[in-house]
Amino acid sequence: MVIIVIIVIVVLLAIWLVSLYNRLVKLRNNRENAFANIDVQLKQRHDLIPQLVATVKGYAAHEKEVLTRVTEARAAAMSATTINGKIAAENQLASALNGLKVALEAYPDLKANQNFMHLQTEIADIENKLAATRRFFNSATKELNNGVQTFPSNIIAGMFGFHTEPMFEVPKEERQAYDKAPEIQF
Repeated sequence: MVIIVIIVIVVLLAIWLVSLYNRLVKLRNNRENAFANIDVQLKQRHDLIPQLVATVKGYAAHEKEVLTRVTEARAAAMSATTINGKIAAENQLASALNGLKVALEAYPDLKANQNFMHLQTEIADIENKLAATRRFFNSATKELNNGVQTFPSNIIAGMFGFHTEPMFEVPKEERQAYDKAPEIQF
């Protein structure tokens, strides 16, 4: 009778451990799927950037440094292979695009150009979709990190190499610009 109780306890413990492990795997896969959704939006963004740069070049030939920075940041973002590498590269690209927006303030004719307006609308739409997919990615990352850090799943996580993962956040150096209220000029 004691042997049967011990066997039942061992079997229940094994089932419980397997369910914890499977939960961690599902959380990791959910995070990777969330980043795949970000990749789709990033691809669209990367495809639109050369069109935007070409349109701007016609008006802002002397803004070569800004355009070069955007082009180089896009190339780096497209060549990043890991999730963490893509996060860093996309933050650099977002910074370069913000620099482009500032440079465009000096070109009122460009802002009225139909091609430019269409590209701006498409980029704004993609940026909004990226923001939504980043929120989903960060939510999936938070769930994974909670699973990795909370007891008792943290024991299983440590045994099988699960670890906390970084969020897709605004870099600290850019956070000040986001915290500042926009200046509106007429």
